[in-house]
Amino acid sequence: MDSHIYGVSEKTILLFTLLCFSVASISALPHQNRTGNSTVTGQMINSNSVLVALLDSHYTELAELVEKALLLQTLEEAVGKHNITIFAPKNEALERQLDPEFKRFLLEPGNLKSLQTLLLFHIIPQRVGSNDWPGHKSNPTRHTTLCNDHLHLITKNSGKKLVGAAVLTRPDDVTRPDGVIHGIERLLVPQSVQEDFNRRRNLRSISAVLPEGAPEVDPRTHRLKKPEPPVRAGSPPALPVYDAMSPGPSLAPAPAPGPGGPHHHFDGESQVKDFIQTLLHYGGYNEMADILVNLTSLATEMGRLVSEGYVLTVLAPNDEAMAKLTTDQLSEPGAPEQIIYYHIIPEYQTEESMYNAVRRFGKIGYDTLRLPHKVVAQEADGSVKFGSGDGSAYLFDPDIYTAGRISVQGVDGVLFPEVEKESTSVKKSVSSVKVATTTPRRGKLMEVACRMLGSLGQDSHFTTCQ
Repeated sequence: MDSHIYGVSEKTILLFTLLCFSVASISALPHQNRTGNSTVTGQMINSNSVLVALLDSHYTELAELVEKALLLQTLEEAVGKHNITIFAPKNEALERQLDPEFKRFLLEPGNLKSLQTLLLFHIIPQRVGSNDWPGHKSNPTRHTTLCNDHLHLITKNSGKKLVGAAVLTRPDDVTRPDGVIHGIERLLVPQSVQEDFNRRRNLRSISAVLPEGAPEVDPRTHRLKKPEPPVRAGSPPALPVYDAMSPGPSLAPAPAPGPGGPHHHFDGESQVKDFIQTLLHYGGYNEMADILVNLTSLATEMGRLVSEGYVLTVLAPNDEAMAKLTTDQLSEPGAPEQIIYYHIIPEYQTEESMYNAVRRFGKIGYDTLRLPHKVVAQEADGSVKFGSGDGSAYLFDPDIYTAGRISVQGVDGVLFPEVEKESTSVKKSVSSVKVATTTPRRGKLMEVACRMLGSLGQDSHFTTCQ
């Protein structure tokens, strides 16, 4: 008879143990994917997976972004279906070469979708080794990424291999049965993420417009505007630019127009956005863009003026020039607006037109939106110089933006109107004030009498002659 342990025979225990061991062995077998590579079992990731290699590799910045984007489960599912190819930017590209504001944008909780799209743009759902790159004489190959966007693989005549705009620096850096990792020199940014970043980058102040048909108040009369007579597209505005401006800087901002402006022939708001973004991409004019967008309502007013048919030329001081502004120059109420108003000319000027004018006429005075002050331009060292003396500025970056109705010219200094000197007449009146004397004034007859008495020695008897 079989011996029993707590009422169960040893044979039964042995059979149960073998059954459990068999089930455990079967469940431990790796799942074979369509390519024959062992990868994942359910939600378990193989320790030899390319994802584990990514998290343990020297691409720590990319691995950290993958974890923050909550993409590990998505990538596990992708690895379970097919091999993948990861293009991994080096840490320096994400630490020091990436715009800090763009990085903050990616890490904001509300922009998780953009971060996921950005990372999935670096992953192709198929295995592409360095030997699979097209030759330099072949056409670029196009591959669909996990975010349903496309990347092009190119080989230059010099032998460099490119992924989009990034150079392949470490081909086949990490190779695993279910994928491969290539090191690239820079981050790849899909167009959708770039557009999302541009839309949300502190341009909300000029994105709000009154709905079509909303009543508008005339800033000059504070009454509702009457319907304007029909105006042909492209016609110049009827009012001078100073009448179209808001009554005062930051005190009563001009109302934003409806889409396309009241004349429905030009979208000034979009052009102002465009030229501000051009300043940011050009580099070196962030302070100017910051004042236009964040510190003042000038961007809104410029968009309204352009929508109504006016043309503007902006003399944009670079960051180095703006850094020289003192606290006293910016502390007065409305100081930033007054500074920028003096740098906006209500004409459309380019480098060529201004240079030709100063060459022909010597000095040119351009009206500014800071009425009645003008900015004086003259030729100097083969360029155009604005102002005079220590407060002058040279045309430094010409024609940064010359589209539509706005022209942007970079200058290397901040311009200020010449301080009006005290009128000389006031000074003369002060200097000509006579001091009253204690000696009483004598007439001509008394003077003659005193001289005669003096000759006789009798003038001492008269107090008037003393």
